[in-house]
Amino acid sequence: MPDPAAASPDATPAGGIPHAGHGGGAATRAQWIQLAAVMAAAAALYTAHSFLRFRNFEAKGYDLGIFDQAVRQYALFKAPIVPVKGVDFNLLGDHFHPVIALFAPLYWIWPDPRMLNLGMIGLLVSTAVPVYLFARRHLGHVGGLLTASALLLWWPFQAIVNWDFHEVAFGVPIMAWVIWAFDRGRYRLVMGLSALLLLVREDMGITVVAVGIVMAFHRQWLKAVLLAAMGLAGYWVTTSLLIPALAPPDAMSYWQYTALGATAGAALLFIAAHPLQTLALLFDHELKVLLWIMSFVPLALLPFFSPYVILGAPILLSRLFNDRLNTWAPVYQYDAILAPVFLLAAVHVLAKVTRRTGWARLAVGAPAFLLGLAVVCTLFIHAVFPFGRTLTGANWSMPEIAQAQERAVALIPNGVCVEAADTAVPHLVDRSYVGLHGDIGDELSSWMIIDANVEELGGWDPLSPDEALERAERLGFVPVTEDDHGIWVLHRDIPVSPVCADYLPYD
Repeated sequence: MPDPAAASPDATPAGGIPHAGHGGGAATRAQWIQLAAVMAAAAALYTAHSFLRFRNFEAKGYDLGIFDQAVRQYALFKAPIVPVKGVDFNLLGDHFHPVIALFAPLYWIWPDPRMLNLGMIGLLVSTAVPVYLFARRHLGHVGGLLTASALLLWWPFQAIVNWDFHEVAFGVPIMAWVIWAFDRGRYRLVMGLSALLLLVREDMGITVVAVGIVMAFHRQWLKAVLLAAMGLAGYWVTTSLLIPALAPPDAMSYWQYTALGATAGAALLFIAAHPLQTLALLFDHELKVLLWIMSFVPLALLPFFSPYVILGAPILLSRLFNDRLNTWAPVYQYDAILAPVFLLAAVHVLAKVTRRTGWARLAVGAPAFLLGLAVVCTLFIHAVFPFGRTLTGANWSMPEIAQAQERAVALIPNGVCVEAADTAVPHLVDRSYVGLHGDIGDELSSWMIIDANVEELGGWDPLSPDEALERAERLGFVPVTEDDHGIWVLHRDIPVSPVCADYLPYD
């Protein structure tokens, strides 16, 4: 870890050992242009993949439709009421992420769900800057450029882009800048960035505590205590006061760690009393083992030898202890915020290995290997590296089912109440009050889109297509389009409720 006195780019770390040797001075104009070219290429690939997903009706109400409705309401200077989650559902009663309101001005430019794609892409691609600066200082320009390139093509970034949008994207560049600031001895900046994390999501308070622990490694004792107190206070305020105050009475519980205990207190007691059993829970499913392997084996386990790995521990462990199987799989958005943490932790250790062994080629060879691995996996393992579908042209043609969904959406008038299949929701949020089947009650909707090609239609208590069709018939809906490649459009002639009519300024 750098000495606080060694905050300048040309400083020699404590002990007199120089950095890996090649990144001491300021980056040249040519080097910045090279980094900009890498970032531009990544942004183009991300955008193409996102827009193809939207066109092909692969984007979903969970989460693109949800966040579109929230940000769209912020853009109208209204509370983030999200019908995809339920009638009068305030999204801040689900998770505390006021930071997403920063994207509201984007909707004044182009009020389209794809604006969220573009905003998130900007956040992800910008992470290359602190990653490059950190890696350049320790591995040189080429090593830094390869490291940034590998991050932009690594599976966690592909996973979150393939998920369309998630609030955790705001934390991705922040975490990278936190590590850069630590490396430069800019501890006040670390504290400021940590305060921003509290606006990203309620559980970031525990991550701020982890930042305080790393601050202690830098012997900044007062700042470490302040960070720990800020993190704990932020977590308590958001989870005990703010979210409960805004959540509906029947909102789902977010205590989902029943393997540890029925409450947070019981969980702490279990961990203290049964450490080995607690450890075993982190490896008791093949998806958990796969997540460990994919997160650390390509990095040669190097992150475990850096204090920076502590920054990712709260997020990773909370996922692995969670009851929900989908938090364990390495195909969701959750890993994006961990990617720069673990990668820079690996760079931190790699630089020490390079200095102590004299194997200077590792400074380029290791990040080049990671980038090469990302390229090969992208081309051949599309389940985890989904950009391969775009690079190989597998998703360039619009499937017939997507064309049927496009026809279905075109039948829905503006300004009505709609219950729609998950993949139809993002195509309706800009001009209707749209929710998932059964989640906005029985009285509001006058239109339905049902997709018989899926097992369930999404939502709190998801209906199967057959259940949705039976419910539609019971509520008096009649088919407008029957089984067009499995897509049904149904309608009933009832007045548009003021709940729906007043939701958006319809044209």
